[in-house]
Formats: sequence, C-alpha cells, structure tokens
Amino acid sequence: MDWTLYICDLTMNTSSAMTKYAFQVRSRNGVVVDNLQISGHDEEDAIRKLRQMYPHCEVLESKIVSPERASNSSYEEVLSLIVNAQ
Repeated sequence: MDWTLYICDLTMNTSSAMTKYAFQVRSRNGVVVDNLQISGHDEEDAIRKLRQMYPHCEVLESKIVSPERASNSSYEEVLSLIVNAQ
C-alpha cells in the first residue's frame, strides 16, 4: 500500500461533515442514560454508533447538539491557528 497516497486522500477529504447528536436511551436492563453525545454524518450514522455501544437499547430522544462541521482539518488551517495564537 502506498501510504503517501493514503495520507493525501485523508487530508484532501474535507467534504465530509459531522454533526453531534445527544441521545436519551433506555439500556436493555432498563436504566435510562441521558445526554449521550455521539458525532455522525447524519442521525442514522450516530444511531448506528450508539447501538454498537448500547446493543438492544431503546432511543427515547435525540437532538442535535452542534451543527455540521468539517471532520478533518487541513494542514494550512492547523498552521494558521498555531501562528495566530502566538
């Protein structure tokens, strides 16, 4: 595998946006868990991740905590943050 191409592909893919969702769930043993915050490309993706951590849970409520944001930062964005902080 050519790691250079793989790394370039990761840094160039800034079009995918993530949204943070807050969930209230009832676990399979009946305990209600509030404010589980999970990021996802959409609500379906966040619920998929939630069900990996809490199998057989019941989703009681979901809401958006923060709007979409770029999931990856470019090298230039990080460098400008460092330079501007000095």
